[in-house]
Amino acid sequence: MAQLTLIEKLAILSDAAKYDASCASSGTTKRDSMASKGIGSTEGSGICHAYAPDGRCISLLKILMTNFCVYDCVYCVNRSSSNVQRARFSVDEVVKLTMEFYKRNYIEGLFLSSGIIRSSDYTMEQMVDIARKLRLEQNFSGYIHLKTIPDASPILIEQAGLFADRLSINIEMPTDLSLESFAPEKKPRDIKRSMGHLRLKIEEHKGEKRDRAKPAKFAPGGQSTQMIVGADQSSDDQILGRSENLYGNYQLRRVYYSAFSPIPDASSRLPLLKPPLMREHRLYQADWLMRFYGFDRTEIVSGGEAGMLDLAIDPKLAWALKNRDRFPIDVNRADREMLLRVPGFGTKAVNRILSTRRHRTLRLDDVARLCQSVEKVRPFVTALDWTPRQLSDRETLPGFAPREKKPEQLSLF
Repeated sequence: MAQLTLIEKLAILSDAAKYDASCASSGTTKRDSMASKGIGSTEGSGICHAYAPDGRCISLLKILMTNFCVYDCVYCVNRSSSNVQRARFSVDEVVKLTMEFYKRNYIEGLFLSSGIIRSSDYTMEQMVDIARKLRLEQNFSGYIHLKTIPDASPILIEQAGLFADRLSINIEMPTDLSLESFAPEKKPRDIKRSMGHLRLKIEEHKGEKRDRAKPAKFAPGGQSTQMIVGADQSSDDQILGRSENLYGNYQLRRVYYSAFSPIPDASSRLPLLKPPLMREHRLYQADWLMRFYGFDRTEIVSGGEAGMLDLAIDPKLAWALKNRDRFPIDVNRADREMLLRVPGFGTKAVNRILSTRRHRTLRLDDVARLCQSVEKVRPFVTALDWTPRQLSDRETLPGFAPREKKPEQLSLF
């Protein structure tokens, strides 16, 4: 078999990395990133877009070091029994690619994962070597996200954290039972033990200043993970329950949800069709409500059919419709916790409302200027010049215009 060129390897191993949702793409104008002309291209083989710990959207080179793997996970296109074209980067090839892309302003960082070759320690050792060479030999100061191997040596994981901005270990499946069934070589206890070790190391290095010349701070971007949605029979309640546990016990920065994608020569145990993408979207919305809006998981999925989120409406609106007796609320008096539960209000809008109402009493026009969509908000709030009619399902649909309460006017005659 003819030896693959670097560009051919890039095409194979960037395509193989697309199944990892930990680096979400955002839409931009497509350009040819492999052309010598055009500085700052944002598309092409291996380039994706993700959010850095400080909230910036950055372009990353997203690749696998190799798609060879000794594991035979049923849901994985790169499993050992899969009939896919294989490729493998050397350590120096990944370093070269990263620096060439970086110097041409195509990327701002690297997202590196890998199949397991020879052993977990051997694979992790090579990934650490890539990060070390980038930092210390190439003086690379961009963003690095490494996918760590759960049963690799703790010493290797610690070394990875000294050179990477973020580390992640994929939990893969929503339940331990599903993971043991679909990925028999992977042990839930090993994954949890590694997550716990990462948490301790991250907490140990909190507050330290980052110095690229002398790597000290351990994974300042924290750790994340990914769950596959729709490969097994787990309900949304079970998926969110797993996320709740991960956030609480391991202080994860983010849980990513990846809708299962059917793969060639798949096992009969896997579904023939992928789940609706809306299900993945609703899980992200519910996850956001738990992390930033003060919702408990049981509030979000309670009353749902077999523990599933409603695909027709977002989970915050679904909760509001089940709790009509708590609405409408007065935007001039309600506390932050209740304002965050109003459909259509985000955290920024709530902060603006709390800040603005210190200086004046808010009218509906003021609310419209402070939030993104007053149409979503109107049925759930009262203001100085606004009171909606009694809330019903029909009245929350787009286009609904509740009756406005006109302020009284004094006559001069």
